[in-house]
Parts: sequence; structure tokens; C-alpha cells
Amino acid sequence: MLALDVLLDDLSLRAILIVIIKVVVIFLVGLIGTMLMVWFERKVIAFMQNRVGPDKAGPKGLLQTLADGIKLFFKEDLIPDKGDRFVFKLAPYLAFVPAFLVWSVIPLGGDFSNGKDGTVQILGRATKLQLADPPVGVLLLLALSSIAVYGIMLAGWSSGSKYPLLGSVRASAQMVSYEAALGLSLASVVLIAGTLSTSGIVASQTSFTRWHVVATGVLPFIIFLVAATAELNRPPFDLVEAEQELVGGFNTEYSSIRFALFFLAEFMNTITMSGVIVTLFFGGPQPLPIGDYDNVLSFLGPLSGTVWLLLKVLVFLYVYVWFRATLPRLRYDQLMNLGWKLMIPLSFAWFMLLAAFRIGRDEGWDRWFVVAGSVGVLGIGSSLLQRAGKVSARNREREGAMF
Repeated sequence: MLALDVLLDDLSLRAILIVIIKVVVIFLVGLIGTMLMVWFERKVIAFMQNRVGPDKAGPKGLLQTLADGIKLFFKEDLIPDKGDRFVFKLAPYLAFVPAFLVWSVIPLGGDFSNGKDGTVQILGRATKLQLADPPVGVLLLLALSSIAVYGIMLAGWSSGSKYPLLGSVRASAQMVSYEAALGLSLASVVLIAGTLSTSGIVASQTSFTRWHVVATGVLPFIIFLVAATAELNRPPFDLVEAEQELVGGFNTEYSSIRFALFFLAEFMNTITMSGVIVTLFFGGPQPLPIGDYDNVLSFLGPLSGTVWLLLKVLVFLYVYVWFRATLPRLRYDQLMNLGWKLMIPLSFAWFMLLAAFRIGRDEGWDRWFVVAGSVGVLGIGSSLLQRAGKVSARNREREGAMF
């Protein structure tokens, strides 16, 4: 369905074949990438903790994830007697499918040099190395990332058990809270790029200094990374499960292949969000200039962009594993305070600051006047926010505990 805009222009057999090839490649790469990500995380954490990690199934334990998947596939599939059978079965797919769909609008390669739009030749036809390039691709990314909330919430509710319900409610609150900060940091990227198209965002990052991690002032990237980690329920924000508190969280009642779908969705979303971060802030398939070489992988031709994308994604996958191995889990009040009292106001203030600089540049205002005015407004806003926090804390102390 996402590729209909391509087929409406050309319904020839060649166009249909290209779309089918893209769909198959995304599906296979997604599944294989998820399998390798599970192995990669186990191996890296084992290395950090001076252990061996998986080493029995396949060379260097590469087939351990496949063995675990086969085991889960043949385990007994349990459905709670008091649960909603239809919703219970539907929930894992609501968590798993959006992770695949996000890849449909991410440029997986292509030629963006010298102002090009990333088109390459496949089967004698000019096309982009992405399944679809809608003009509102960024909004589609936000919409798909929000659907996972429904999968987790419905999984806990449909189980007919109180502990999964508590875990799903807490997960929903966490994901909705950080969705706001993630969207505001993304708005800074859209402001600088001037487009909602994902390929347009990549094309606007023509050099290292124009990569959005630099052009937006680094802070939106940091906020996006933290908010994405919370949305992914990755440590140190993995309060969705928090086994020592909620048995197993929203998926307590799941077993067999349905549990495996939630497990795969978590790791698939990690790869997906890494691809989104690279696309939005680090030029996507754009090469990193090294020395006198604009693209040291130019000998790979059209595939050089794909290799660059994979290398950048691999860096962020390692970062996520590093977070898991080193950072302690936050308390829930710390999680909410970080999201609502720091990240949302900070991302909104930074977006307004970037907008002020953009308007000042277009209108010819004095730069130092814009800086002074912006700093003054942000200082007043910060003071008012701190004052409100102190008053709220004092009122809570005066009222005492509710229970």
C-alpha cells in the first residue's frame, strides 16, 4: 500500500517487480538483522562482563537466536481463561508490524551527491532505494512509532490479570510522555531541512557541517536519543517489564510464538530507531568525508550509500548495548520528571530558539539582538518553571502522603 504512489505512475511489470524486490529485501533484512542484533547484544554484553556469551549453536554462537526461536515456536501456546482471546492474539502483531513498516520510508542507499535525489538504476529503471517516499514521511514515522503503544496496552489489558495490566498502563504513560519530547526534537530537524520527506531530509545534509546533528546544535539529537531509548523500553528506561516489581510486565501471560513476537519487536525497533536517528541527524546514506576523499567507498558504486548507512546504524546499535550494560534502571518518578520537567521544556525552548534564528536571518535582524532576546526569554521561562516545581513540591509536603 505504501508503494502505490510508485505504481500509479507506472503499472508495468518492471515497476511491480521492483516494488516486490524492495518489499522482500526489507522483510528479509529486517528478520536477519533482528536475529543478528540479539546475537550482537549477547556477545557485546558478555565481552563487557568478561564472559563468553553464546558459543554453541553455530560458529561463534551465530545460530543461537535461531535455536531460541525454534524452541519458542514449538512451546505450548497459552491463552488465559479470563482474557480477551481476539485482542490477546492481535496485540503482538500491533507491536511487531510497525517496526517493519518504518523501514519502508527510510532511504536505504542511493546517490545524494551534487544535489541528486538518491535515484539509482534498477532493472533499467530509475528508482530510489526505499519502498516509498511520501511527502509526509516524517509524520508517518511518528504515527508508526505511536502504534506500538496500542500493542503493549492491549496486551496487558487482554490478559485478564492485574500485573500485566499495571505493566501496560505504566508502559503507556512512559511512551506517551516521551513521544512529546521526541516529536519536538524532530520538529527542529524539519525546521532546518524545510521538508517532511525522509529523502529530502537526507538530501539536505550535503556535508558534515550540514548534518542535522551539527546544524541543529546537537541538543535535539541528544533529546531524540534519550526519548527514543525510553520509547523502545530499553535500559535504563525498561520499566515496562521491571521483573523485580511486576513479575514480567505486560507480557507476563504470553508464551510460545506470541512471546517471541514481542521479543523480536523490541530488538527490531532498536534497529529501526537507529536507522531513523541516522536518517534524521547523520546524513543517512551520505558518506562521511575522510581526509581528501569525499567517499572512500565510492568503488562500491550505488551500494556505497547502503554500506555507509549500515556502518552508522551499527554504531548506534553498539551505543544501545552499551547503555544496557552500564546504566542502572531509573525509578518511575525519575523517569517522569526527566520527561515532563526537563526534556519537553528543553526541546520546545530549543525549537523556539532555532525558529527565532531562522526568522531573524530571513528578516535581516541583528544576530546579537536575537541571541540576547532569546536568552532572556529562555531564562525567564526556566525561572518560572523552577518556581512552579518548588511550589508543587512544597504543596505535596504540606498535604502529606495520599495513602
